[in-house]
Amino acid sequence: MTKTRTAAVLLGVLALTATACGGSGSGPGSGDGTPVDGKTFSLGVGSDPGSLDPHMTVLSVAIQVDRFLYDTLLNVDGDGKPIAGLAAKWEASTTTASFTLRPGLTCADGSPLTAADVAANVNFIGDPANKSPIAGLYIAPGTKATADEATRTISVTSGKPDAFLARNVGGVPIACAKGLADRKLLARGEAGTGMFSVTEAVPNDHYTFTRRKDYTWGPGDWKAEPGLPDKVVVRVIPNTTTATNLLLSGELSAAAINGPDRQRLEARKLFHGDFTAPMGEIFYNQAAGRPGQDEAVRKALTQALDLPQLGKVLTSGAGKPSQGMITNEPKVCPGDTVSGNLPAHDPAAAASALDAAGWKAGPDGVRVKDGKKLALTVLYGTQLGPTMAPTAELAQQTWKSLGADVTLKAVDSPGLSQVLFGTGEWEVSLAPVGFSLPSQLVPFVSGPAAPDGTNFAHISNPGYDQGTQQAASKAGDASCADWTAAESALVKRVDAVPYFDSVVPVYGSGAKFELSQGSVTPASIRMYAK
Repeated sequence: MTKTRTAAVLLGVLALTATACGGSGSGPGSGDGTPVDGKTFSLGVGSDPGSLDPHMTVLSVAIQVDRFLYDTLLNVDGDGKPIAGLAAKWEASTTTASFTLRPGLTCADGSPLTAADVAANVNFIGDPANKSPIAGLYIAPGTKATADEATRTISVTSGKPDAFLARNVGGVPIACAKGLADRKLLARGEAGTGMFSVTEAVPNDHYTFTRRKDYTWGPGDWKAEPGLPDKVVVRVIPNTTTATNLLLSGELSAAAINGPDRQRLEARKLFHGDFTAPMGEIFYNQAAGRPGQDEAVRKALTQALDLPQLGKVLTSGAGKPSQGMITNEPKVCPGDTVSGNLPAHDPAAAASALDAAGWKAGPDGVRVKDGKKLALTVLYGTQLGPTMAPTAELAQQTWKSLGADVTLKAVDSPGLSQVLFGTGEWEVSLAPVGFSLPSQLVPFVSGPAAPDGTNFAHISNPGYDQGTQQAASKAGDASCADWTAAESALVKRVDAVPYFDSVVPVYGSGAKFELSQGSVTPASIRMYAK
């Protein structure tokens, strides 16, 4: 089992960011008219999902695909509140939770889903020996679950206090017993509990799913109106211009499009559902021997950047300054952790700070300290759209003028994961992270560093750790002040630099749908005659 971990990188690795319902648009291809049964919903994604094992991935594209195949105990409505999923009833404190299953739940092969099966899902993730990347994200290491088949109830004892225990455990995709016994089945998307089952998988090209006739549960009253597709085809289309062309021609039913191509889709008034995403974030590698280990260097590199200008390039002028790392609307914990906490733009002060930190300009203009050049390998994700490259190039120019030797490295989702959590050969990451709950950020900015953990930037911030410990002991809204203080501590030390958000539309052609946690909700899809 691989030790490679994956970060929560928006649209590239994880989009746990937003809850959005409906959308707008009424043009010819927007899906107006009469809902039609029996059609195929074609979804374009920017990169291959890789393994579909829902407990061994946090790639955003895999999470979207898995939503068709694996259901969760709880769902989230348009107001961001938990509603019934596989579980009909639930209750929780910060340390214990219980979930009572709906009657009549079955697996993709028709076998019944038992309470013991659900408990086994929780226990697999909670066991540190299994190295699940969602351990700490949804379920704390050491979490254990037991089952009572007579009452169809699962009782969970968390490995540590969790302010959002019901939401986190309730958000775990649930697999059936056969998949838990043979995880190769889960890697192929089999042994699921969701509305669809896998009928064909061609990696790096397409995945075909067929709607299950025995599926009678799920979020909302989806059986009340026609138009749900009989099949779903997920197509891997890395180029956003190509995806846009396919939307306009009607060959794609849906795709998230961010960047200049949005203008063509807006002109046709296609339907779209939107979510707010933290597109602009910077992380510095703080591992031993890396320049970013020094807080003075992190601050200087940040101070040199004109972050508002960088954000305009990144979002094609359609974004807004960040107020925090959790962008999910409505926010669980409202508040501004960014304003006043990042160093102000001042290139001269940045240069002076590097001088004071011992980084002196060499004969070729590149700064040197102890015989080592200020060399920066800067990562950015190609799957985030065409604006990432010019954004990275603008940062490169700025840092070169400051005296750094800057190399840009464009990577797709798997490549980003491999570098951040495998090789560790990077100094700066422009790949943003996004979550729906502040507790989900914790394992990515604290605790064991990569490759042994998900703390990919090797961050150690006592103020953050103290704040999160205090927050975890308080349930729900009562924890918000501590979460806000903790995140503010990250930003003040430039452990994370959130600077610009973007509203990302998922366009529909001949289809309408709702978004939840940044991806299409399968039960909400409605196909229309054109």
